[in-house]
Amino acid sequence: MKRLGRGAAELLAIAEDLRHHDIELELLTGPLQGIYDPSGHGTALFAFFAGMAESEREYIREKSLEGQTSARERGRHGGRPKVVDDDMADYARTLRAQGVPVPQIACKLVIPSGKNQGEHPSVPTVYRLLAEADGNAAE
Repeated sequence: MKRLGRGAAELLAIAEDLRHHDIELELLTGPLQGIYDPSGHGTALFAFFAGMAESEREYIREKSLEGQTSARERGRHGGRPKVVDDDMADYARTLRAQGVPVPQIACKLVIPSGKNQGEHPSVPTVYRLLAEADGNAAE
């Protein structure tokens, strides 16, 4: 079941494709061992598999969300660490107010910690930083 598809829509599309090409499904082991024709009595089996795949997908989603909520409650937040700290943001805004072009601002900033420590942030990162600052100032 896990190898066939991740959701009901995908599994039903596979069943339709098998039906179109007159391909039968053969289960080699387990209690449902046998050959199933997607256009015959195998239709019920595919519908069952589709329901189970959708149910498992929803279960995994719920457990992932619960795990993220639990981690947040413990003070752990997912994602990469921020490249830009508040001091860098203030410096970038000051330079922008003085009319310095964004590519030059990026060259003047240095990442203080993390994997890219000592390197310059990318130009898109500086644009995002300035856009966030403009958005916060508008509020």
